[in-house]
This record gives sequence, structure tokens and C-alpha cells, in this order.
Amino acid sequence: MLTANAVVGIGASAGGLNALQLMLAQLPAETGLAYVVVQHLAPEQSSILATLLQRVTCLPVLQVTQGLQLLADHLYVNTPNHALTIVDGRCVLTPPSQPHAKWLPIDLLFCSLASDFRHQAVGVLLSGMGADGSAGLKAIKVAGGLTIAQQPETALFPAMPEHAIAEGVVDIVASAEQIPMQLLHHRHGTVPIAQAMKSSASLIAAPAESSLQPLLQILQQRTKHDFSQYKPSTLQRRIERRMMIHHVDKLQDYIELLKQNPQESDLLFKELLIGVTGFFRDPAVWQQLLDTVLPDLLKSRSTQGQLRAWVVGCSTGEEAYTLAICLVEAGEAARLANHVTAEVGSSWQIFASDLSADAIATARRGFYPLSIAETMTQSRLERFFQRQQQGYQVRPEIRDMVLFAQHNVLQAPPFTRLDLLSCRNLLIYFDAAIQRKLLPLFHYALRPSGVLLLGSSETIGRDSHLFTPVDARLRLFLRQDPRQQQGRTSAQLVQSFPPLSALIKDTTLTPVSQPDTNPDNLQHAADQLLLQVYAPAAVVVNPDGDIIYISGRTGKYLEPAAGKANWNFHAMAREGLRAPLSSVLKKASAQNGALQFPGLEIQQDGAIQRVDVTVQALQQPAALQGLVLIVFRDVVAQRQGNKRTGKAGDDKTDALALAQCLDEMQSLREEARLGREELQSANEELQSTNEELQSTNEELTTSKEEMQSMNEELQIINNEMQSKLDDLALAQSDLKNLLNSIEIAILFLDQELNVRRYTNRAAKIINLRDSDVGRPLSDLTSSLHYPELHQDALQTLQTLVFSEKQIETSDKRRFTVRIMPYRRLDNMIDGVVITFLELSANTPLLASAVATIDPQ
Repeated sequence: MLTANAVVGIGASAGGLNALQLMLAQLPAETGLAYVVVQHLAPEQSSILATLLQRVTCLPVLQVTQGLQLLADHLYVNTPNHALTIVDGRCVLTPPSQPHAKWLPIDLLFCSLASDFRHQAVGVLLSGMGADGSAGLKAIKVAGGLTIAQQPETALFPAMPEHAIAEGVVDIVASAEQIPMQLLHHRHGTVPIAQAMKSSASLIAAPAESSLQPLLQILQQRTKHDFSQYKPSTLQRRIERRMMIHHVDKLQDYIELLKQNPQESDLLFKELLIGVTGFFRDPAVWQQLLDTVLPDLLKSRSTQGQLRAWVVGCSTGEEAYTLAICLVEAGEAARLANHVTAEVGSSWQIFASDLSADAIATARRGFYPLSIAETMTQSRLERFFQRQQQGYQVRPEIRDMVLFAQHNVLQAPPFTRLDLLSCRNLLIYFDAAIQRKLLPLFHYALRPSGVLLLGSSETIGRDSHLFTPVDARLRLFLRQDPRQQQGRTSAQLVQSFPPLSALIKDTTLTPVSQPDTNPDNLQHAADQLLLQVYAPAAVVVNPDGDIIYISGRTGKYLEPAAGKANWNFHAMAREGLRAPLSSVLKKASAQNGALQFPGLEIQQDGAIQRVDVTVQALQQPAALQGLVLIVFRDVVAQRQGNKRTGKAGDDKTDALALAQCLDEMQSLREEARLGREELQSANEELQSTNEELQSTNEELTTSKEEMQSMNEELQIINNEMQSKLDDLALAQSDLKNLLNSIEIAILFLDQELNVRRYTNRAAKIINLRDSDVGRPLSDLTSSLHYPELHQDALQTLQTLVFSEKQIETSDKRRFTVRIMPYRRLDNMIDGVVITFLELSANTPLLASAVATIDPQ
């Protein structure tokens, strides 16, 4: 028998037995594949799944044992209460590492197949509840294998395949009956496609003549990203996967498919961007960061403001959040050692970037499957994540430490002034030329003595003058300043950025025709002068308050806000205008006329300037429809022409008005204080209620998961019991047909000597019908002259001694009546069996003959 070099992992849960039977019934005997089934099973119950599957398939079905070697064209079934993984082609059984409700055995199997068989691994996800299997399918997809999910409409419980499809980790969606056909296409298509791609791989080094160049150009036009500098092996493997999925064996045919189907270009783009990531991947690296690197950074830069880190190629965010967790833990340890005093979350800013918009969206959500519990301690899970029904949500304090952005490290400028830069397992996808350009770029982005973290298969190569190892084995490096080689470094840095001519240029827009600026047009020139010099200052804003156009000098009324540039009217309005005009845009849009705000006061060079403001929504011309015009007019101060005789009266009036205003202000302050106290009290009550509800929700979630797991087990047990009942009914039919076919009268009695079963011929000797089942023997009449029948049956039951007599009937027929104990398979006596054997007419009647046989 051949050892399997390609393995199909099949995961199923509730409703999976039916899907497995439908799938295996269509599977041929010889495919060259080994099949490993993991089904959610009750931990304390023995399983007959192997027996049930053997009935529908011609493949040998085996229940796995420790160290069992996988063979081609064999089917292997998992053992209850054990995790099944594949290592070096052999089965490894381990006790579950998580409580049963949180256990994800399908993910464990799929991940082990991805690690052991790489692109020769296939993952199939069938009916079931929950999200088990999605993370494992992603691992297989990243390794270059094939992923298949059952069509949700055909699954009894569609949650598992639906979740995997929603995660974007499924290559093929098919019904259970169609999956074997997809496996055969995959199996037979692998060799010719790989051979077809070999000829292309050698041409990638010369892009002008490469057979892949048209494909890469299509991708570049569609996605605005250039993949020509990726490693040929990476491109070959990813393109080969897409060709296999479409059953295309010629590269030119696939290029035609890309031209005709833009969606395939998007799928290929996503395929090329799939990255391997996870929380605390390579634990030794993160432990070294926690023990040495981060404490040294925090200690050496305790007087510095905000510390900055950049995770390049962050994929779905696991590594960025891992770094944030490590920073929190390292900061707490440093505070205990009195090295730092600030909160870590406020002193660190982590930038995380990736080329994939979908990956960035996932990272921003911060929601991850239950399988992350396998790579993280329980204390970290409870502290940094919120447990939810389908997974774990990153807590806000960790989420706020990370800023995610879509970013092309090959074209866009880098983040700078960094204290730590992590670029793990990204350089391996680029050719050597790109790697030599990126490392000087990283050197430029780091501050002096900044830390560079690379992947386990990546090195600094010829750039040892830029970085010195902190731990070469763990790929931790420290930035150094090679002053004697600054010219070389600068030259490398300039070369790191692509020339503008090499970037994809947007289509040149046709310039808008300019208005006639003929200096001879006197009217137009005069109008422009009057508008510039004598018209009031004004701005045009959109409904959100963003300034679209400025006319005249508005600096008296608007000023730029401190911090990041913000051209919003509400942010730029001076004190005195901001509050009265805070909600004016919505009011103006709802009215046809203009809104007037006379006499608003602003501070101007230490004096108070009164301003009349007019706000009007624009309807004409069409280009300005939906915008709002805001006009500012200064109010000229009144001349001092008032009679001095009225000055005293005015002062008294002003004093009374001032006193009234002060009283109103004091009243408002008191009302505001009382309102704040009431809000504070209500907020505390709401927080307490929220904590209670959160606790109750966690308990309910745990209970729901336990019930869900138990329901899946009961569903499987129910299927097995139904199969047993079917077998029992079939055996009962076989027994009944057997008894009736031998034409011997047999009567079965239970321990109370009640009728249990009888044959048709027995009903002709003893008056029996279907309703007599369960009646005592003593209540029945017969044609036998055998009044001692009941007594002899009772004696046989008590003594276990066989009884045999020859008895005559009323119609002169003769029978040998044998009474013997009814012995079950477990050797227990459970009644008696009476047989009536008709004798020939020449046999002498021995009415008193009794044969006693020792039951031993």
C-alpha cells in the first residue's frame, strides 16, 4: 500500500453524518488520496461512526490510533475525546486542551494538514453549528492547498460553511454529492498545471518576454499594484491555485479568462495578498521583546514624548494587537521598576499597514474566532478580549493603541521617527532587488537605536552596516548610524523610492475652459475689482460645514484651528460666532429665505467688534445647489452724539441689566450643577447595570455554547441510534422470515411464561393470534392432550432442565414437545422456548417419555 502524499481533511458537526454519507457514496475506490474525518463527538460515548461510514463507501474505514500511518485510498475517523493532528504523515492523538464547549478539533486537524502537506492539503467543511473549521481552512489556503465548503442550502446546519464562506477562505462551494467530482478535478489537474507553469517560471526574470507579463499587466490595470517584482515561486503557486479552481490547464486560457472576467482579477489579487499571521506567532520572539527589548526601549526613552511603532504587512491585525498587548505588559513591569511613569497606551502609537483593504477592514473590526484561545493564555484572553458568541472582540483600550491604514510599502512614503519596526514574513515574497531597497528604507524610518524585527526566514543580508544584531536567531536588530557610509546610505534610500515615471498614472483630465480674461473687457475687470475690494467677506460651505470657497478677507471672522489642518467652518469660527452659528446650517437648509444674525460680538485687537451675519441656502445656479452662503458685515460703531444728560440714566439701566444677567447666570450654574449630579448618579447606576448584564451575558454565552456542543453530540448519537434501530428492524424481519420458513412450531415465553413470539405453525396447534402476545400460557387453549404444559414450562424455567415429551392432539396427530430455557447472548435466562415437532404416523407414542439434560 502506498503512503499518502496528499490528504483530504473533512470536518463535520451537527448534520454531518448525512453529508458524509452522501459525499462518500460518490467517491471512487482509487483516487490516490487519503481521507481524514473529524466529527464533533460526545467525549464520554463510544462511536460507531466508522461502522456507519463503511456501509456507504468502498474505501477501508479505520478509527485512528496513536501513530497510525496514513495510506492512500483509506478513510480515517477521529476518536472521541481526543484531538487529532497529522505530523509527518502519522496520526497524533492528544487530550483536549480546552473545555469541551470551546474545543475546535476541526481547526486543529486542518492546521496540521497545512503544516505537514502544504499545497497537497485539501480541507472540506460540511454541515455543523458554530465557526469551527474557518481558521483551519485559512491555514490550508495560505499554504497553497484547496478549500471546499458544503453549499449552505444543502446543509442541515449551515452555520459552519456559511461562516467560512463569509471569511473568504473557501475556494469552491458545492453540495456534498458534487464534492468528490471537485476533488478528482483537483487531483488530476495538479500535475499538468504545474508542468505548464514551470515553463512560465523561468521567464519571469525577463518581464519584457515573460509569458506572465500580460497577466501582471491586467492585474496592474485593475488593482493599481505591480506584482512583477514578487518572487516567481510565489506568483506561480498562487496563479496555479486559481487555474486549478477553474479547471484551466493553459496559462494563455487563464489570461483570457482574466480579460473577460474582472472579478477573477480581484480574486487573484486577494490570492496574492494572503498572509500567514496569528497572535503570539513564534512565542520565543515575543518573550524576548517582553523580557529585554521593550523594557530597554521604555527605559532609554522615558523622557521622550510618544513612542512610535510600525507593523508592515499586518494582514488581519493579529501581530499589531500582539505588539500592543506586549507593550501594555512591558509598561506595567517598567512602572513597577520605576523606569516609566506614564500609561503605556498614551505613550505608544502603533501604525499597522497592509496592501489589502479587506485585511485592514478585518483588523479594524478587531473580532477573531474562538481558535485564538489555542495560542494565548487564559489570563490574556480575559484581560484584553471580550468573549462573544462566535469569537473574541479586542477591548477598546488595546484597539485605540493601533492605527490601521492601507499602504503600499513599495510606493508610498514610510512612517518615520519610529522606535520599533516589525516586518515579519513580508520580504520573503519579494525578489532580492526589492529586499535591498526596503532595508535602507527601514533604516531611514527608524530613530537612532530603533529596533527592527524580521521574520524567521529573513535576514539583513549585505546591509549589516545599517543594523547590528540584538538576537540574530530571533531576527532582532538594532539601528546603527554608519557615519562613514552616509553617502552610500543616502544613495540606497533614494533608490528605495520608485521614480514617478514608473508609477501608474491617472488618466489626464481635459482642462476646464477658462473664462475670458481679455483685458479689453472693461465691464468684467470692473466687476472683479468691486467684488474684491468693496463686497463683504463671505464663505461658501457644504452641509457638513466644510469650506468650499472664500470671498474677500475673512481672517477677522475665521482663524485656523490648532493641530491638524481643518477647513471646517465650525472649527475655524472665532469666539462669539461659533455658539450662535452652531446649528445654523441645518436651519438654513430647511428655509427658503436668508437667516439674519445681527450684532454678534467678536474680539478684535482687544476691542469688541459687532458683526451682522447672513446665512442663506443656495438653490441657483445648479452647480451651487445644496451649498450654503455665509456673509459677514461689520457694524459701524455709533457716533458719540448722545446727550450727556442721558448718560446717568443709561448707566443705571446698564447696571440693572448687568445685575439681572448675573442672577440668571447664577441660576443657570446651579441648574447645571444639579443636572450634572443627577447625570453622574444615573451614569453610575447604568454602569452597574451594564456590568451585571455583561456578566449575565457571558454566563448565557457559555451556557449556550455548552448546549450547542451537547446538541451536536446528541444529534450524532441520534443518527447512530437511528441506524441501530434500522439494523434491529432488519434483523427482526430476518428472524421472522427464518422462523416461518423452517415450518417448525415454536413458542417463545418470557420469565412470567407470557407469550413473547410464535411462528405461524405454532398458531395451528395452540390457539394464538397477534393480540395474544403478552398473555399468560395458562390462558391459552390448544389441541394438545397436555394439561401439564404450564407446569413443565415453569419447572424448566426454575431448574434449567430440558423437558421432552411426545403428545397426541385431538385430531390424532403426534408431536414431540421440547421445553428448554431461553438463554440471551450475555448468558442470562430470560424465559423458555417450546418447540412442537410433528411425528410420522409410524412413530410409537411415548407419552411418559421425559428426557432430562444437564444444562451444563
